[in-house]
Amino acid sequence: MTNFTHARDLPAIVVAIGFAVVARMMGAVTDGGAIAGVLIAFVLMLAGGWAGFAPLLAVFLLTLVTTRWGYARKQRLGVAERSRGRTASQILANLGPASICALPSIWAPEVAEVLLVGALAALAEAAADTVSSEVGQATARGAYLITSFRDVPIGTNGAISIEGTISGCVAASIIAWVGAGFGLVEWRWTFVVAFAGIAGMFLDSFLGATWENAGKLGNDSVNFASNVFASDAALIAAILVQRFTA
Repeated sequence: MTNFTHARDLPAIVVAIGFAVVARMMGAVTDGGAIAGVLIAFVLMLAGGWAGFAPLLAVFLLTLVTTRWGYARKQRLGVAERSRGRTASQILANLGPASICALPSIWAPEVAEVLLVGALAALAEAAADTVSSEVGQATARGAYLITSFRDVPIGTNGAISIEGTISGCVAASIIAWVGAGFGLVEWRWTFVVAFAGIAGMFLDSFLGATWENAGKLGNDSVNFASNVFASDAALIAAILVQRFTA
């Protein structure tokens, strides 16, 4: 059973708290967001060791850079991220599924490989969704509703752009490569992780164009559902690959 005498528990909690403090001091998260970040970082490091922290850090850096890229233009468009940082609900919606997926691997190492593939896919989706939105809002000349491809204002729920879509695909791939490069998953899973993350990104846009615009779901709910979808898609793919290649 995992307890705080375990060799990596104390370093994990120290790094998790330090990471959250830095993010809070930079204004990237609120107090609640920082607390949520501590929990998520701690779980990922318990499940994957230091390798579990690397893709989380990559998501944070990608989010930080792209959120502040073209900020003046985003303010003019009225789509700029709030200056006080991301809240606990935003952090949990975007990163919570990764920690939930990874958590059982702490006690069930025999299925850790599959679970960590799912967790990494959730992080890939979070990066893809955020980067596609932020880069699209900062650079795109036009946006199109994913359900009809008609022109809509930049920043509309469910709107996509060429610039944003390409950037989101690159972001998902970066998270997959970081996870494999640091040893969280094997390199053979990078395509599964990247494609699951990209699929979740498109689902996020679809739900935004339909249920969110109809007032049936909020933005956090859309993000959470898309994140869970990416994780589940990767889990199913990983289970099938293992079964047919065993």
